[in-house]
Amino acid sequence: MDYSLIIQKAWEGYDASKTIKTIDDISARVSTNHVYRITFDDDDIIIAKLSNFGKYEHFKEDHRLIHSLCNNLLYPFENLLSKSLLKNNRVYTYRYKQGKTDAWVVFYNPTRVMERLPRQLEERHIKKLGQQVGKFHKACARLKNVLPKSSKTLRTDINILLDQLNKNEKQFGSRMQADFLKYHCDQFVKNRLKHNVSSFEIIPVFIDWNIGNFSVTPDLELYSRWDYDWFRMSYRVLDFYFFSRVVSSVGDRTVFSYVIDTMMEDRFILFLKEYHKVNPLKADEIRFLKEVYRFFILNYVIKDGKHFFHEQYAKKLQAEAFDIYLPSVDRDFDAEKIISALKLK
Repeated sequence: MDYSLIIQKAWEGYDASKTIKTIDDISARVSTNHVYRITFDDDDIIIAKLSNFGKYEHFKEDHRLIHSLCNNLLYPFENLLSKSLLKNNRVYTYRYKQGKTDAWVVFYNPTRVMERLPRQLEERHIKKLGQQVGKFHKACARLKNVLPKSSKTLRTDINILLDQLNKNEKQFGSRMQADFLKYHCDQFVKNRLKHNVSSFEIIPVFIDWNIGNFSVTPDLELYSRWDYDWFRMSYRVLDFYFFSRVVSSVGDRTVFSYVIDTMMEDRFILFLKEYHKVNPLKADEIRFLKEVYRFFILNYVIKDGKHFFHEQYAKKLQAEAFDIYLPSVDRDFDAEKIISALKLK
């Protein structure tokens, strides 16, 4: 696939009067998505994101939701998110479809980056991050009635995985492995009802809060956020697993795994305590964290992993999902420890 050609065509559909000088690949090389810095003849710069994973309709829907969120967030988060380029007052997306190639493009204004958090956080970083995320989630929750509707839910994603398992078990390994995945899908569906999720607010969540996806001010306030690969409208607790990884004692790592242990660390409980002070949590939301983790592994590692991650990561993470991640869900997470620490009932 000639990605530069697709980017060129996408830009011509946006504004053919402005000539591209160079297209530089600045992708992180972890996912199958591609990010480019485009420099024009007049030295203006924009960022292009090219994806061929998932559905174009979801890609377009997500970016329209994010644009609406960008536009409506108030101080101090009014400039936090990267802004997409508009054409005729709508987010411009381009779909390239030829033969077996189906890819789509969106353009962004370049994001201003201030300071990155260190690979291993100190207590003051963890406390401030908890407070900032609590405030950001509050700001997002205020907008839930003015944002466009979303077609994706946790249940629809799990149903897609169950359909895939019923149609072709072999794509997920042996029959035993397929049955193992079906069991965890069933557990998720049952426990979702048990934890009263219908009472949880639906807000915009970005899920992938890797330390490389956001920057902060010298006072450790959220300054900018980019990379919207896993954006969705859902429960705020979907963001928490990645924050447990950011604040963990292990810290940010180049070679990564998705173990559940980070959610049982005292450092994560400290993060939640600070979050809870500005944006109170419910005991059922803490109990549901186990299911958030189960969903993350089933949906993003098992269902979508081979499409989203580069092959070497996908194989490693999917093998670990069977051997480590899913067996640990019901064994290694103790919600009552967190509930007790937060003094919830």
